[in-house]
Amino acid sequence: MSHTIAAVSTGNQISAIGIIRLTGDDCIAVAAKVFTLYNGKPLSKAPSRKLCLGELHDKDGRVIDQCMAVCSHAPHSYTGEDTVEFHCHGSPAVLAAGLEALYIAGAKPAKRGEFTKRAFLNGKLELTQAEAVIDLIEAETADAAANAAGQVGGVLQKKLSPIYDELTNLCSHFHAVLDYPDEDIEDFGLASYEKSLRAAAKSLYSLLQTYGQGRILRSGIAAAIVGKPNVGKSSLLNALAGYDRCIVTDIPGTTRDTVEETVMLGNHRLRLIDTAGIRDTADTVEAIGVERSKKAVEDADLVLFVCDGSKPLTDEDEAIIDLCCEHQNAVALINKSDLGSAVAPSDLPFMNVIHICAKTSEGLDQLADVLDVLFETQTPCDGSILTNTRQFDACRRAYEAMLRSLQGLKLGLTPDAVLTDVEEAMEAMGEVTGATVREDITARIFERFCVGK
Repeated sequence: MSHTIAAVSTGNQISAIGIIRLTGDDCIAVAAKVFTLYNGKPLSKAPSRKLCLGELHDKDGRVIDQCMAVCSHAPHSYTGEDTVEFHCHGSPAVLAAGLEALYIAGAKPAKRGEFTKRAFLNGKLELTQAEAVIDLIEAETADAAANAAGQVGGVLQKKLSPIYDELTNLCSHFHAVLDYPDEDIEDFGLASYEKSLRAAAKSLYSLLQTYGQGRILRSGIAAAIVGKPNVGKSSLLNALAGYDRCIVTDIPGTTRDTVEETVMLGNHRLRLIDTAGIRDTADTVEAIGVERSKKAVEDADLVLFVCDGSKPLTDEDEAIIDLCCEHQNAVALINKSDLGSAVAPSDLPFMNVIHICAKTSEGLDQLADVLDVLFETQTPCDGSILTNTRQFDACRRAYEAMLRSLQGLKLGLTPDAVLTDVEEAMEAMGEVTGATVREDITARIFERFCVGK
């Protein structure tokens, strides 16, 4: 028997609607102690999954809201248990008073992600679906939301299940022949499964290849803004952010460390990294900032080289250009277009060169167009893109185990030796779906969730 938990699912900000959620074997009885239906019937007789109007009471029995209640009976609910939701007016005071009354009536405070964790434990969601719930909540772009919604719907699970099932059939056939030699079971021939093993490895490889796109989809494009001092890097970040995030002065070396800000540009979420101006300096603190700038370039998904277009390029500019050209995705921004042009696009060895004015935001729309090309979606955002680091690591280990099994098959190892690697691959895949994941990892996953989800 599961105890009843309760939480506010809509945060503590003033809003039009606020929702209090309960789940557990006796949650309807607990909810009935603080809620009265206007039709005079007991809440236990309310139709399942139908909104019913009534009054919510506080711990002293006072009416604090006229709201709607909806009961969902097990197993036809989000958690797989009986659930109740109160759809109230969105006053934080009302929600707090209603929640307090429920605690006195016998409910316990819900922990982070406990509703979704119960859905997982009760078989309503696979682990990939459960993890996608928080990705959907945190999605900041339409593509990220679409991919998370697809995973909530089970798309990723459906890609992995056929691989896991085929490997299960292979292992079970081998053990059946081994354990029941007197039964009429078809002889096990490992070579006959080579095609299946190769298909499994190929499917895992294809899934792993989506992670680069998925990481950007989930976390945004890490964009390092680089250039020598006083070319307008901080002004560019401020223009993209829409407010003065960085200090801007005429003094070279004002920015001495990396400064980060997340912005939306067109359809893209950018994690901008404003770097210290790259130059030779005797200042110890500034020198550390320069080294961090170089490291930011190495780690970035996108490099934005900024130069002062009103002045000719210098040796410092050329050295930074050489650094940027080593990057796969580099865009040159000729800044200060309002002050005249001493730098032409042909002077810069970049595929994409844009004239901008960070002070007026001129040219930033062209940057958005360039990003559309550089980061064009390769795989449909339908849930088939791997976005989760934990899942990626497990799939990587499964793929490597499959490669070892194929190598063992090629070397003529005995079936039990080859199948040891196959079973290791299955173990890793089970970590993705939740079939073999450890309890401590499961607990850590649901700690990412907010209370009430």
